[in-house]
Amino acid sequence: MRKILVILAISVCSISIGQQIPQFSQYFRNQNLVNPAATGVYDFLDITAGGRMQWLGLKDAPMTSYLYGSSVVNKKTKSRYNPSIRIANNVVPNPEVKTGKLKHAVGGLFLVDQYGAYRQLNLAGTYSLHIPMTEEINLSFGTSLGLSNRAFLQDKVQTLDVMTLSGPIDQAYSNYSQQANQNTVDLGFGLYLYSNDFFAGLSVEQVTKDLISFESGYANYDPRMYFNALAGYKFELTDNLTVMPTIMAKYMRTAPLSIEGSFQLEYNESMWFGMSYRKSDAIVLMAGMNISEKYKFGYSFDYSVSEFNSHSSFGHEIVLGIMLGRQKNDKTK
Repeated sequence: MRKILVILAISVCSISIGQQIPQFSQYFRNQNLVNPAATGVYDFLDITAGGRMQWLGLKDAPMTSYLYGSSVVNKKTKSRYNPSIRIANNVVPNPEVKTGKLKHAVGGLFLVDQYGAYRQLNLAGTYSLHIPMTEEINLSFGTSLGLSNRAFLQDKVQTLDVMTLSGPIDQAYSNYSQQANQNTVDLGFGLYLYSNDFFAGLSVEQVTKDLISFESGYANYDPRMYFNALAGYKFELTDNLTVMPTIMAKYMRTAPLSIEGSFQLEYNESMWFGMSYRKSDAIVLMAGMNISEKYKFGYSFDYSVSEFNSHSSFGHEIVLGIMLGRQKNDKTK
């Protein structure tokens, strides 16, 4: 006879209610993940893959993997090779944020998020329109449209012989022993104001909630609208050193407001180091660099300060990026 321990399912369900949207530590360098209007800030094909492991040491702890890409669709004049624009001393600076012109951009995201006996797959496309406010400042409007699959994985649940239960079997208990899936159409919007020195954005995810959904089994998911606000400003300390403090706020109804403050030190616009504090959750240490004109790398270490600290006190996030079509004379030294 099939066996199941519903206590674990209920405890994992409480996690899913509080964290319906995957959490990222390196959000300020990968803002496409939290705001569709940030798609196309750079004038080249930007492809990024990342993986996040949370609460290591706990069985079936949250794990998130993603792949996204974005590119402007405006035609550009190809640049010719010029030896005088080669980067000296092997220093590869960040690409320049392009402002002062109207541009369109498109992107795509594939994400897998698994926590306990629950798994979410998300496939989405994004579009953004960038409007110049001045020569140095752009305002962009973005939207995302995708399909999410949320599943309860029967084989991931610890089991208990139902014959040991006294009295009649609870129907809810029996229902949880079945595989369940829910497919929903997800819609999101974003607004993003940016330049080379600052950014500020607002976005909302899961606007349609479960208005358009297709279920199988006893699916029990309740997608909620999720709001993000993000802002940061870069200060120049020396010719080779800058600091950028950022703040992010996330809100979902029935869940407490989540606030995270970060700062990033960047050396020679090539290597960066950062630290952030996620209220009542974690302290995060981060580092990364531009490996070459095409490749970039980022790593973050989360130290938990929440109630999970006695069970698992840390997590990791690794990000790898490819910049295709970046002009060689873009912010060279």
